[in-house]
Amino acid sequence: MKKVAVLVDGGFYRKVAKYLWGDKTPEERVDELIRYCRLHLKDRDFYTKKGNKKIYQYNEMYRIFYYDCAPIDKTVYNPLTQKNFNFAKSPTFIWMNNFLNNLKQRRKVALRMGFFADEEMNYVFSAETVKKLCKKSITIDDIQESNLVLNMRQKGVDMKIGLDIASLAYKKLVDQIVLISGDSDFVPAAKLARIEGIDFIVDSLGMKINDNLTEHIDGLRTYYKVNINSDSDDEE
Repeated sequence: MKKVAVLVDGGFYRKVAKYLWGDKTPEERVDELIRYCRLHLKDRDFYTKKGNKKIYQYNEMYRIFYYDCAPIDKTVYNPLTQKNFNFAKSPTFIWMNNFLNNLKQRRKVALRMGFFADEEMNYVFSAETVKKLCKKSITIDDIQESNLVLNMRQKGVDMKIGLDIASLAYKKLVDQIVLISGDSDFVPAAKLARIEGIDFIVDSLGMKINDNLTEHIDGLRTYYKVNINSDSDDEE
């Protein structure tokens, strides 16, 4: 039986999970996240046969590490409406607070929180809006609120993921690390873990990942086709 640590890039997971499985309450999303992480405990290399059915061995969960930023509680000026918007009163702020508070109470879950850089937080044109402006299919007079997106930059999250991978590897705390992310910035950490003898798996939730990351991991395994609301972990 192996010890498995599952590291979750929270911003990535929440975005893709909403696309795959729709909107959910904070409690439902937490239940879904933990259920999904536990799918990685099924050891597909070790099983016995009972008739035509394979009975798999299940590994031990060392811990689920969840990395994210607390919701924005700032007031930000919107240059189009020329008004301040208080994010602390938004439904997103309330949902995210409830989600994180619920997650904190779950067994075998550790939160690693980064932060948003206040000085870099501002409204910018969306990529699609920039294309339309350059093609002159719209003018500046056609700009609406939907053409603006809030530019926010996370800080500390990637660093915490890298440090935890290094710590788990050097201290030999686990046999396998599963990273749920689509980011190729973790290549150095993945290489280090493999050098230390850790089986390093990436789950990109079905999203395409950079070839550079694929080269430096021990496997790409995802369960995004599994009916996440079912007790079975068989793919649809």
